[in-house]
Amino acid sequence: DSLNSRVDSPPLRSVPNSAFSVGERLVFDVGYSFIKAGEAVFEIPQIDSVNGRPSYRIRFSVNSTPSFSWIYRVEDRYETSVDVDGLFPWRFSQQIREGKYKRDFQAEFDQINNVARTTEGIFPIPPYVQDVVSAFYYARTVDFSSYAIGQIFSMQNFYKDTSYTLGVKFRGRQQIKVDAGTFNCIIVEPMVREGGLFKSEGRLLVWMTDDERKIPVKVSTKVVVGTIDAQLREYSGIDGSIRAKVK
Repeated sequence: DSLNSRVDSPPLRSVPNSAFSVGERLVFDVGYSFIKAGEAVFEIPQIDSVNGRPSYRIRFSVNSTPSFSWIYRVEDRYETSVDVDGLFPWRFSQQIREGKYKRDFQAEFDQINNVARTTEGIFPIPPYVQDVVSAFYYARTVDFSSYAIGQIFSMQNFYKDTSYTLGVKFRGRQQIKVDAGTFNCIIVEPMVREGGLFKSEGRLLVWMTDDERKIPVKVSTKVVVGTIDAQLREYSGIDGSIRAKVK
């Protein structure tokens, strides 16, 4: 049941990507009901070889500020290894520390034999299943330019022990201003089922630059304990120009 056990397995897919590359780093201020509560960072520090294939190492971390930590401490770490050519994950790990809540989870995605081997068991997965972080990057490669408002793009997602269809709904366009600048954005709404800090009670909305990069500029969601907003403060290592930046 090794990765190479299917001699007759079809070649893996190839997905064009002009949205992101190695070296990209995005830093967000996270606000909780008008208080600066923390900082979130998306970064692609390097390309590794995973199962003999070049793969982006992608990290996502959220940390509460010292002043907010005495109310509610957050130290979350996510890491995924995403196939450079096919934009699907080979590995995923999650370390959540929120208040008294702790969760550690790891998964190896055998995308050839369609099996996930995780800390909680072995589960069948559909082809090219995504994890919660890789899904975000995969969505950035989708061309929403001809989408009608309300139109949905779908992918397969794996969380805990289950695969499900994750819909991403196109909500329209808006120009927004954040610390990193003013950007023309598209608005999308992932129909999320994630746990931890981002367990959505209401709608989760994401503003991404309306260009090839689709850089996330703002994320807003209602959670159990109020409203969380993340706004782009600084960025570096972008793979090309950001045509959607107004100033």
